[in-house]
Amino acid sequence: MYKIIFSDIDGTLLSGSRTLTQNTIHEVKQLKDKIPFILVSSRMPEQMYHIQKDLGIAGLPLIAYNGGLVLNGEKVLHSTTIPYSILEEVVALNEQEFNAEIHISFYYNDEWYVPANDEWAQREETITKVTPTVRPNREVLTQWKQAGHGAHKLMLMGEETLIERMFKLLNERYTEVMQIYRGRETYIELSDISISKLTGVKIVSNEIYHLPLSEAIAFGDNYNDLEMLKGVGCGVAVANARDEVKAVAKQITLHHSKDGVATFLKQLREQKVMNL
Repeated sequence: MYKIIFSDIDGTLLSGSRTLTQNTIHEVKQLKDKIPFILVSSRMPEQMYHIQKDLGIAGLPLIAYNGGLVLNGEKVLHSTTIPYSILEEVVALNEQEFNAEIHISFYYNDEWYVPANDEWAQREETITKVTPTVRPNREVLTQWKQAGHGAHKLMLMGEETLIERMFKLLNERYTEVMQIYRGRETYIELSDISISKLTGVKIVSNEIYHLPLSEAIAFGDNYNDLEMLKGVGCGVAVANARDEVKAVAKQITLHHSKDGVATFLKQLREQKVMNL
């Protein structure tokens, strides 16, 4: 009997137009007050709150930054950041090797800083419905050095040829200290090596709901969902998932553009294998 559900957002829960369909909203609301539906994402918390609200699950715990930040309401249950020294090195690498042509976004909790209001910042703002603060990378470094913290995430964006080169350089230098994740051809996401989405899933399951992972379902599509899907009782890949993700999933549902998560939830309700 499954008693808790975790779901990735982009490429999994959201439709092809990056919105929630009425079908998805309906199915999640069927779980209300019976089974927790927990969002798990590389996004910052503020970029997840409006999705929680639309699903009728506002106030439930959330797992942000691929497990780097786990929140239960305003309470921080877990926080792991990239060390400040590494941030400095990545900014210097961009300046020295790429003439600072790669856009580097800095994230910490609900702070999001971009070096310019360029096409990359505008694209992310449109997708996530959150407006960043424009501040040069070096100014953010100075500010965070004084504050004494690193970043929950760096997101590097740029033309595919530049990102390809940067991805190679980062993998040559930082694979032992950072997770280097290329979500698409023009994006690289960086987080601390010690965390994963499964980190957050374990914390929420154990510390808040006191449930074993065997009673959890998780939905995902991409490389950063692999550990999560392998670690729970029922890992479900959407049809558009990477082949490696499908290989570790126990079930495969429809494409995210065809309401794969909602379809699977409905099937589970009808089969009565959830704690409803």
